[in-house]
Amino acid sequence: MDRNIRSVDDVLKLLDGLFAPEADRWTVEAGTWWDDFYTDRSKPVPFFVAKPDESLVSYLGRRLITPGRALDLGCGPGRNALHLASRGFQVDAVDLSPTAVDWAEERAREAGADIRFHRGDAFALTATELGGPYDLIYDSGCFHHLPPHRRISYLGLLDRALAPGGHLALTCFASGEMGSELSDTDFYHQSGLHGGLAYTPESLRWIFSELTEVELRRMHDEPAESPYFGEPFLWTALFRRDAQDLAGGSRMES
Repeated sequence: MDRNIRSVDDVLKLLDGLFAPEADRWTVEAGTWWDDFYTDRSKPVPFFVAKPDESLVSYLGRRLITPGRALDLGCGPGRNALHLASRGFQVDAVDLSPTAVDWAEERAREAGADIRFHRGDAFALTATELGGPYDLIYDSGCFHHLPPHRRISYLGLLDRALAPGGHLALTCFASGEMGSELSDTDFYHQSGLHGGLAYTPESLRWIFSELTEVELRRMHDEPAESPYFGEPFLWTALFRRDAQDLAGGSRMES
């Protein structure tokens, strides 16, 4: 007889286990699946290209964000981390896939970029392993691969790691265009995420309601010859943590 639930983390791990092992895209064990995904670099995957998100370039161009410390969540082959470093940010980048991080490190060496890469689960990394608090947390495609209960982990990371006055920049599947539109409850009944979760603007505003919305729009459709990445099936959103949130306990803790 098991009676081993005594913390929120225990509950989150229990809920992780309700999903079929082959559905896992978010725990350390999922690194193997992502390794297989990234092994063939010639695959026609849009975000394999060494181009930054058009939204990131736009935020920088309009000075909605300015250089500081940045954390790239689910960095993949490092395209956005490289752009941030080229614009003067001190960058930490994390991904579950050692294969993706190896590719990103190769690109960083070729570009002469000084980026600290981490292999593993961003939610489990400590303040010692990361270099926050961060002025920017950048997420291009991580959030929509999380099951509903792991939004708690995500918001907890923001609370620990995002500096007062700092920004969260997010791209995720747009409802009606890409991703599953099942209810949160149905994902648990079906034991899978069906390729990722679709979000509406209203759901994003509610989930991140403790942050101030700066901009939320559909990502621009960038042609193949563009120097930027852009796919219209994604939302791109920029949120700010107001400076007075310092009282909320934003400093990173081990």
